[in-house]
Amino acid sequence: MSVHKDVRKVTTHVLQEMKFRGQKIAMLTGYDFSMARILDGAGIDIILVGDSASNVMAGYETTLPITLDQMIYHAASVVRAVSRALVVVDLPFGTYQGNSKVALESAIRIMKETGAGAVKMEGGSEIRESVVRILSAGIPVMGHLGLMPQSIHKFGTYVVRAKDEAEAIKLVEDAKLLEELGCFGIVLEKIPADLGGRVAAAVKIPIIGIGAGGQVDGQVLVLHDMLGITQEFSPRFLRRYHDLFSEIKGAVEHYISDVRTKDFPNEKEQY
Repeated sequence: MSVHKDVRKVTTHVLQEMKFRGQKIAMLTGYDFSMARILDGAGIDIILVGDSASNVMAGYETTLPITLDQMIYHAASVVRAVSRALVVVDLPFGTYQGNSKVALESAIRIMKETGAGAVKMEGGSEIRESVVRILSAGIPVMGHLGLMPQSIHKFGTYVVRAKDEAEAIKLVEDAKLLEELGCFGIVLEKIPADLGGRVAAAVKIPIIGIGAGGQVDGQVLVLHDMLGITQEFSPRFLRRYHDLFSEIKGAVEHYISDVRTKDFPNEKEQY
C-alpha cells in the first residue's frame, strides 16, 4: 500500500509511516494562495513556507530581513489553499535564537494566526532550549542542519557543509539530539551525499534533503528555482523542471504587442 496516495491529510504520523515503508517524501516551498493550491492539488506531501520568501518574493540577498509578521502573512495565504499537504513554517531569524521564551511566543503566533501544522528552525544543540519549550506547548518542530542560511554571516559562504569529519560528527550528533528532543523530521541542506545517508540511517525520523543526496527520506526544493522563475541561482543540486521565466516573459511581450497593435481586445473580448 502506498501511504501518500491513500491519506486525506498528511500529518507527522503519515511522514513517519512513509519513512518506515521506504516511500520518499516530496516537499516544495510555497508562499501564496494560488501557487499553494496548485502544489496541493498535484499531491505534494509538505509545503514549506520558507524564509526563502525573503529572497524570491521580497528580493533580499539573504533570508535574514524577513519578519515574523511577513512569515505569518505568507503562511496564512498558503494554509487557505491547502486541504491535504502538511504546511510547515520557518521561524525567521531573530525569533528563536538565544531566547526560548521569545521562541515559544513566535511559534504560538504562527500556529494561532496561520493554521499551519508545524514550525521549522535552524540549528542543533545551540537551540536546544527553544526546541524543548516549543515542543512542550504541543507544537510540532522540524529541524534544519547542514548549511543554515540564517547563519550565512557566520559561515561567510554557501559552500557544502560538513565535509570534514569533526563537523560531520557534530551534525550526526545534532540530528540524534533533535530526534531525542521530539522533532518529527529534519531538513539537511548542502552536505555530502554519504553523510546524508548516514544521518537518515542514524535516526528514525524522516530526513528531507536539499543538496544532501538520494539516500535521505525525501527531497525539498525552492519552488521558484525548480520552475525556472529564478535564473541567477544554479547550484548542482537544483533540477529545473520548467523555464517559466522565458514562458512568462514571452507571454507578457505578446500581451504588450497585442495592446500596442490594438489586437487586444478584439470584438469578442468587449461588452
